[in-house]
Formats: sequence, structure tokens, C-alpha cells
Amino acid sequence: MERVKSNSNHLLALLSIPIINVCYQLLNNNHRGVFTIITGIDRNIPFIKAFIIPYLLWYPYVFLVLMYLCMNDLNTYYKTIISIDIGLVVCYVAYFFFQTTVPRPELYGNDLLIKLTELVYRFDKPFNCFPSIHVLTCYLVIKGINFQNNHNILSKFLVYSISIIIILSTLFVKQHVIMDLISAIVIGELIFHMVDKFLWKSLFIVDIE
Repeated sequence: MERVKSNSNHLLALLSIPIINVCYQLLNNNHRGVFTIITGIDRNIPFIKAFIIPYLLWYPYVFLVLMYLCMNDLNTYYKTIISIDIGLVVCYVAYFFFQTTVPRPELYGNDLLIKLTELVYRFDKPFNCFPSIHVLTCYLVIKGINFQNNHNILSKFLVYSISIIIILSTLFVKQHVIMDLISAIVIGELIFHMVDKFLWKSLFIVDIE
């Protein structure tokens, strides 16, 4: 708890993510036209309702990993947050000019997993898909955990494992297609590299700690 209090001013940077995310609902429609980039492989990927659990865990998960980075390596924490913020802006520009959609399956049953999937489908329209924000942020926290000074094998294993499961969940709950995943990973890699090699030095942010 003391570490949280001592870093409370740094944790305020997390607010940048929900502030930028205001754009999500503004763009989550087909008013500007809509495209589909689904492939034959995507059509053969089954809907697996159990994956709705990791899909929903994404919401607290990314913030928990960022908090962990804040407590252990402030430089990496800020690099990761700046990368996420830039990545979100890139995604929203893409949604504005190239809105895509993913066809959703008919849901059968009345169990908890189906109800959770119905809830996601109801409140999140089938747009804002390319690139995937779920995948982008999961990939960037993987990059962050790789860069942290504290080489904790367990933390890396957990972040890698959970991030990969969440990334796969976007396919199995039919929220995204393969090209959404690939584009998000490529964009995430380029942005993190740019922030680490160029933006970080130009801002003279060398040692926050």
C-alpha cells in the first residue's frame, strides 16, 4: 500500500487511457461505410463461449499490469502508457477512415457464459475491429514487461500467458478476425520501438526514477 501511495502521482497517468477511449463510442458505428476483411480461416474458427472470461478480464488486466510496472520501473511504465495512448489514437484514425465489422454467431443457451457474451454483444457494436485494441494493449504490456528492470520470471510468465489467452479470445468470441490481430501487433511493435528509440530521447526522459 505504501508503494501505491508513493507512486499515486504517477498512477494518474493511467487516466489518459479512459480519456482517449471516449472516442471509441463516437466511432463505433457504420455511418462512414463499413468493410469486411474476414478470411476463410476466420470462418472456420469456432465460437467458444468459455473465452468470454479472458476477453472480459482484459479490462482490469491491462491496468493491473501497468500498476505493476509503475511500482517496479517508472521509465518502462511511462514508455508503455505513451505507447498505448499513441496506439489508441492510431486505432481511432483507422476506425474513422476504414471501419470494419465482424459477423457474430447466433447464440444458443441460457448459461452464464452465453449471458456474458450477449452482454458484450449488446453494449459493443460489431465495429471498431481493425486493428484490435484488445490485442494492441496486450502486446504492449508484453513489451513493457520485457523492458522492466526487475527481471521477475513469474511476472513475465503471467503477463505472456494471460496476454496470449486474451488475444486468442478475441477470435473465439467472434469479436475480431486474424487481420485485426496481425495489424495490432505490427502497430504495437512499431510504436513501442518509436517511443523507446526516438520519442523518449527527444523528450529527454532518460531517468524518471
